[in-house]
Amino acid sequence: MKKKGKILLLIALIIGALYLIYSFSYWGGAANSTDAGAGIATLLVMPHLVFTGLAVLFNALAFFMYSKPFALVAGILYSVALVLFPFYFMFVIVELVLCYVAFAKMPKKSAQNSAQESA
Repeated sequence: MKKKGKILLLIALIIGALYLIYSFSYWGGAANSTDAGAGIATLLVMPHLVFTGLAVLFNALAFFMYSKPFALVAGILYSVALVLFPFYFMFVIVELVLCYVAFAKMPKKSAQNSAQESA
């Protein structure tokens, strides 16, 4: 079961990173434009991009540390990014679902296992 959660997190991480690279290259060019409409559009999308960036960061932490709480936080941040700019839902919905499914697939740490790890 450990492999399934890790694979799901890796897929979400790759898709999220590719989307961020695309978004920053696209919106970075629009931000440099002298057109007022492009500036307003960039301001509307920026909170979405910030939360998507945070979600990718926590997704990476969840993958490399195999941490269940980080996977949940990544899923929540992808959800917030979706709510902030719903027109781009198709770019974050897959990562959102993958993070939540990975969270559900990860094993719970029992109090006994935690005590043994700290000793």
